[in-house]
Amino acid sequence: MKQVENIMLTADGYLELEQELNTLKTEKRPEVIKALKEARALGDLSENSDYDAARNEQAQLEARIKELEFKLEHCTIASGNKKDKVDVGSTVTITYEDGETEEYKIVGSLEADPFENKISNESPIGKAIINHKKGEKVDVASPNGNFAVTITDIK
Repeated sequence: MKQVENIMLTADGYLELEQELNTLKTEKRPEVIKALKEARALGDLSENSDYDAARNEQAQLEARIKELEFKLEHCTIASGNKKDKVDVGSTVTITYEDGETEEYKIVGSLEADPFENKISNESPIGKAIINHKKGEKVDVASPNGNFAVTITDIK
């Protein structure tokens, strides 16, 4: 039996996936079924590009629904309520060696979005600072070489 990898999500990330799943089931699925019916009504299915497109869209939709159901069923929701140590769900302010300061929200890998300063707990910085406290200097091993950061705040 295949080992299922545990998927880490914040409460917000879980809600987003749940909302997407609900939208796909209640809105998109009926739209695709309607498009299939309309394409079928056009006649010969062997040369019907509208029918082929609707079937492909249906296959992609059903695959995404299965994927979301699997992720929601096999996830762990991070509590994020530790304020003394960095954890998934924490918002952390770090200072780099050059004095530059950044604020990141630590999230599961599915939610990571560097453009919104959401970094994965599996990223080099995320891995390095998890379970560390405010004021600690932490070494980060990255593909571009090691560097140090200091945790200046945890929310």
